[in-house]
Amino acid sequence: MTLTNAETEARDRALAYFTSKAVLRPAEVREQIAAAFASLEAVLADVPADRAGVRTLADEWSAQEIVDHLLETFRPGVDELRCLLADVRPPGDPIPAALQSKAPALRPWSWLRDELRRTQADVLDLLARVPADFKSREAAPIVMVVNIPDAAPLHWVQDVEWQAYSLVSWRLHTIDHMKQIRKVLARGR
Repeated sequence: MTLTNAETEARDRALAYFTSKAVLRPAEVREQIAAAFASLEAVLADVPADRAGVRTLADEWSAQEIVDHLLETFRPGVDELRCLLADVRPPGDPIPAALQSKAPALRPWSWLRDELRRTQADVLDLLARVPADFKSREAAPIVMVVNIPDAAPLHWVQDVEWQAYSLVSWRLHTIDHMKQIRKVLARGR
């Protein structure tokens, strides 16, 4: 696969990000993720239940579909993080980039929000128990998706250590979809 200059730069930035996060202590990782979760919660508080399932563009997800996606990716991510913290490579393929439940539009909005909060609490509780000096020799494969201006997103599978895994899975992923929800809300007004 031949990459454009923009794709190469985006991939290099992602790889540099992974390297820079390997030095973070568990408390710092948890703090960054908790902040992203709190920001998302503030955005979701502005989504009326009767508008959550409305698509403002035919080819983009509604707020409800986005939250369903976050929930469906966060859940297996908790299991993968448990593996990494036990110094075991998570079995199987990486979590798919566009994972959703079988019927995201049929899940009640209040249930989705409550379930997302419970899963976020599981993530934060797990991270709170990581010893300050924890080192893992194992890595987990993740599907990296990097948005490229004026081009299709770049996708690849990357093995990452537990800090980068956590920050990509729960901080960056949350921030990216929070921005998407804000756009959906802005278009719906």
